[in-house]
Amino acid sequence: MFQDDRSSSVTSSPFQIVPNMSFSPGFGSPHSWLKELKSEERGLYLIQLMLTCANHVAANSLENANIALDQISQLASPDGDTMQRIAAYFTEALAERVLKSWPGLYKALHATRMSLVSEEILVRKLFFELFPFLKVALVITNQVIMEAMEGEKMVHIVDLNAAEPAQWRALLQELSARPEGPPHLRITGVHQHKEVLEQMAHILTEEAEKLDIPFQFNPIVSKLENLDIEKLRVKTGEALAISSVLQLHSLLGSDDEVLMKKSPLTPNNLNGVHLQRVLQMNQSTLGDLLEKDLINGYSPSHDSALSSPLSLTASGKVDGFLNALWGLSPKIMVVTEQDSNHNTSTLMERLLESLYFYAALFDCLESTLPRTSLERLKLEKMLFGEEIKNIIACEGIERKERHEKLEKWIQRLDLAGFGNAPLSYYAMLQAKRLLQGYSCDGYRIKEENGCVVICWQDRALFSVSAWSRR
Repeated sequence: MFQDDRSSSVTSSPFQIVPNMSFSPGFGSPHSWLKELKSEERGLYLIQLMLTCANHVAANSLENANIALDQISQLASPDGDTMQRIAAYFTEALAERVLKSWPGLYKALHATRMSLVSEEILVRKLFFELFPFLKVALVITNQVIMEAMEGEKMVHIVDLNAAEPAQWRALLQELSARPEGPPHLRITGVHQHKEVLEQMAHILTEEAEKLDIPFQFNPIVSKLENLDIEKLRVKTGEALAISSVLQLHSLLGSDDEVLMKKSPLTPNNLNGVHLQRVLQMNQSTLGDLLEKDLINGYSPSHDSALSSPLSLTASGKVDGFLNALWGLSPKIMVVTEQDSNHNTSTLMERLLESLYFYAALFDCLESTLPRTSLERLKLEKMLFGEEIKNIIACEGIERKERHEKLEKWIQRLDLAGFGNAPLSYYAMLQAKRLLQGYSCDGYRIKEENGCVVICWQDRALFSVSAWSRR
């Protein structure tokens, strides 16, 4: 995974080269040999440095964290190989967490930082175009809705993340070909940016007129956390479908700010994470570690948040929202979410989980775009880098990227009164055909509990599930 110029992998680790290297407080200034490390050796060494740094940050040992950050900066690079790029963004996230210890300094450094809406929209479109994950999710969503709405004459779709008009444009074309004729279609789009909704309304209205389909678009400018359910204006006699793409997890942090103050992150509260075991491992690449789930003996597939009091208490907002959606009596609801557990209470757990997840996404890009690609740099910095920063540096209501595993969403939706609607053979077939169209053969689809997980190699990254009201 981390090979320069497709060179063959090595079997030695940095600790075979420098077996007496110490990570104790005073491990010193960078040595010239660090820059001579091969790609695989450097990658493993960066992992070890990041885990050491995170341990110091969690322990509030800022002097030692600074030493570790200084060493990482000698090796990490936003335009280097995969591990160097990942390390650059994880290091920035750890540094930002340290800066938050001094609110005045943090606010002063961020006082003039601007987030342009146009850039945010652009980078999310890049993600849609360069990766198949959302395209697969939207193909499945459309097929599920088509099957659920067979024979219905009045259809209302609520899109909780109305950012991609291509999805509903394709659905309009499919509905126009129905043997019984198209229904009257109403789409309610929720998005925090008015210009995104305006563009969607224009494209879809134009397409509906071309296809002669009765159509209405209802825009709601709102963040999901502030959404007034009444504004969805669901009417009696409509067959309702709800689509949520990468949205529900943002509601998970609304209630835990107080709890986090009562449960500070300390090295004594790392739930079995043992840094020393990592330092003694003899794996040649991060890919080996990811594939075998060997980092610290900790497996991301085990949802340690399932029994976490913090996680259960913090779920009030999302559970209330799901109950409200259930109260709208939807005929079908399709949920797409990141399939990784980034909602644990300890910094080290979140770092490990997000390292697995984002290493796979960076690996996808390594197979898709050259390292010098401006599009790749924008996507890594403005999307993945910001998500990593939010997962690592933020707590309480500021931490929005609280991704959870499919099994946790199954629990939540079940408790809210929804029953799983297994995906049809044709929905699966369409998704697989879409993936076959990609030149890169690392993408996979797996069925899991009547749902779908979309993978890079064997690493599950996104889940798609369909639900009906019990």
